[in-house]
Amino acid sequence: MTGFSTIAAFEAALADLPAPDQQAQAAARDRQAQLTKPAGSLGRLEEIAIFFAGWQNRGRPTMQKARAVVFAGNHGVTAQGVSAFPASVTAQMVGNFERGGAAINALTRAAGLDLRVVPIDLDRPTQDFSIAPAMSADECLTALSIGAAQVDAGLDMIVLGEMGIGNSTAAAALCARSFGEGAAAWTGPGTGVDDAGVRRKIDVIDRALALHRAASRSAFETLRHVGGREIAAMAGAMLRARQLRVPVLLDGFICCAALAPLARDNPAITDHCLAGHCSAEPGHARLLDRLGLDPLLSLNMRLGEGSGAAVATNIVRSALAAHAEMATFAEASVSEGQ
Repeated sequence: MTGFSTIAAFEAALADLPAPDQQAQAAARDRQAQLTKPAGSLGRLEEIAIFFAGWQNRGRPTMQKARAVVFAGNHGVTAQGVSAFPASVTAQMVGNFERGGAAINALTRAAGLDLRVVPIDLDRPTQDFSIAPAMSADECLTALSIGAAQVDAGLDMIVLGEMGIGNSTAAAALCARSFGEGAAAWTGPGTGVDDAGVRRKIDVIDRALALHRAASRSAFETLRHVGGREIAAMAGAMLRARQLRVPVLLDGFICCAALAPLARDNPAITDHCLAGHCSAEPGHARLLDRLGLDPLLSLNMRLGEGSGAAVATNIVRSALAAHAEMATFAEASVSEGQ
């Protein structure tokens, strides 16, 4: 079964995470030691190759089939004035994605990624989580399963992205509920609200956290109470990718916030994930630190859509190309260093 039909099935999958193939990683390290370069001279590119070897179960990992998936959803909390744009922009941007006119279209083409766009009930926003849980249990399970269905066993890597007006508010609430520190520590301008808008977001999140204080802090209940459909879909895709041993390249703050409740329940969930970049959204650097992830890039981006991870895909491709295509000292008849 692809999806998560019950809460118990979701929680069982999160509790039972496969580990990387240590023999494949050892083979990749051995190959790195034989390539025509000083040991360690390609830095993180070497680490990336070894990381992929462990999840692809082969000493020479490849990037033949890579997919980017952008999930879209609408949020009832936008009624609280937390975004610089109306909720109608979500559907308008989905149309732009489908016509090929958005940044993610250009960037996935440049990165050689197959792009899928998955809108989820855009005409039916989640509940305003400052007054009620964002989703029912069935709605959350459906969103998780929609995400899981986008991950195939044959993928070499998956990039995850999102579109959803109001979702930086949901992301901040998820982080605060997962890791504490209060709403102010996680809340930023999102789509570009001013200082008054940020204060309004903080107030909304504080009220939501108080409202849901008695609810379980499990990954599922946190996603259900203060998440969104597109965020839950990314979480479902992340967990299914782990079941299928597919490496995940994470995007910005909202994407990583989808991982936060899962990581609170089982920190090992991050082991098959790479952070594509650190965005300009203030809470992202803090979140990456809590997740134990070191971003590949820091380009002051804050678009979402999977855009930063799409750019980082080219770094991954470079790492795997160098690992697979360089000659060894023996092949090149080059003397090894002492």
